Amino acid sequence: MKGRNIFLQGVLSVVLTVLFVVLVRAFLVAPAGAEKLTAISDTEYDPAVWGKIYPLEYNTFLKNKEMAVSPTGFGGSTKDQKSVRQPEILVNFKGMAFSKDYAEDRGHPYSMEDLKETKRATPATPGSCMTCKTPHLRDIYREMGIRYAKTPLAELLPRIQHPIGCANCHDPQNMKLRVSNPAFIEAMGKRGVDVAGAPRQDMRSYVCGQCHSEYYLEPASKRVVFPWDKGLRPQDMYAYYRDNPSGFEMDWQHPESQAKMLKAQHPDFELASSGFHSKFGVACANCHMPSMQEGGRPYSSHWVTSPLKHIQASCRPCHPQDEASILARVRTKQTDVFQLLRTAGQTIARAHEAIGRAGATPGAAKGDLDKARELLRNAQWLWDFFAAENSMGFHNNSEAQITLKQSNELAQQAIVAANGAAGAPR
Repeated sequence: MKGRNIFLQGVLSVVLTVLFVVLVRAFLVAPAGAEKLTAISDTEYDPAVWGKIYPLEYNTFLKNKEMAVSPTGFGGSTKDQKSVRQPEILVNFKGMAFSKDYAEDRGHPYSMEDLKETKRATPATPGSCMTCKTPHLRDIYREMGIRYAKTPLAELLPRIQHPIGCANCHDPQNMKLRVSNPAFIEAMGKRGVDVAGAPRQDMRSYVCGQCHSEYYLEPASKRVVFPWDKGLRPQDMYAYYRDNPSGFEMDWQHPESQAKMLKAQHPDFELASSGFHSKFGVACANCHMPSMQEGGRPYSSHWVTSPLKHIQASCRPCHPQDEASILARVRTKQTDVFQLLRTAGQTIARAHEAIGRAGATPGAAKGDLDKARELLRNAQWLWDFFAAENSMGFHNNSEAQITLKQSNELAQQAIVAANGAAGAPR
């Protein structure tokens, strides 16, 4: 009993230490120069103008232009096609734009440049696709309301001069954090959260979550909608999509399996919300925008990148291990998830092919084919949730491993059902 009490005391000590560090970092670090707030226009979207007043933050913001792989080798900001390391992507996304262009995301300064250059955009691309690419959304939304979402992107581009910048997350009058994405405000409101009145520590995640989240486009209006009515976990969102919300049935129909598929969009906020760090009050910015000092002045780094690029500032305030040990631990976790991701993705690719063969077989059992397609749709959604998420499962490692194993099992069941539909041995 005594040993158990000592253990619990140790755990409590660690938890209190983490919470103390989080609180200090959340509330004591203000923008360098905040004591001499200078009026910035509410429609000033050029980060360089803000940088004249907040040079320390701006100098780190400029580092977002750097392009490099992450320290673990998973993700990063290089414009490399993901299908090079995961060729199953070309099969699983056949018939839709991600089979043509699925590059790693670059830093925020490249948001508009990459939107204009991607092969996924066409003349028919709706304006909703610029929702998270620029602070000019605020003016466009004030003028057009939700009509902007259905307006062709080509009509909106001439009005956009700047990519993601300071104004996406800060009120220039007082530097308080703010959310610009109306879809996030609506989705959080449904969850009982008034974003405008949220505590600062919560806002240090919300300003990231407004864009780093799963969404779909409502068929009629093309407005951005977050599928959170039933929860933030991948299974919750899949249950939501099964109800065909607002008539949304699918992102595309796979040409080989004929399954009605869903495409996940970078659900970093959702996965992090159920992860270990979040449960202890750690916000996105605590790790990705850590507290720094220059000349004795504290400020928050605006180089929004992997915490492993500045372990001393991001990790070691809470974790006592040396930098090499922390890096090795994260690399191991991500490697395990990547192997599960590859296994599930390859099984899913085989399922598309098996269902395609079964569908071409005369007299194939429709009931078994329908079952196989539903199993495949579910399997690919669970796989894609982690294929599209940017932490290679690190935001919630246990959920990543469990869900990817479930994805692989569902894909195997889809193959069995397809073989049964074609009369082949199960």
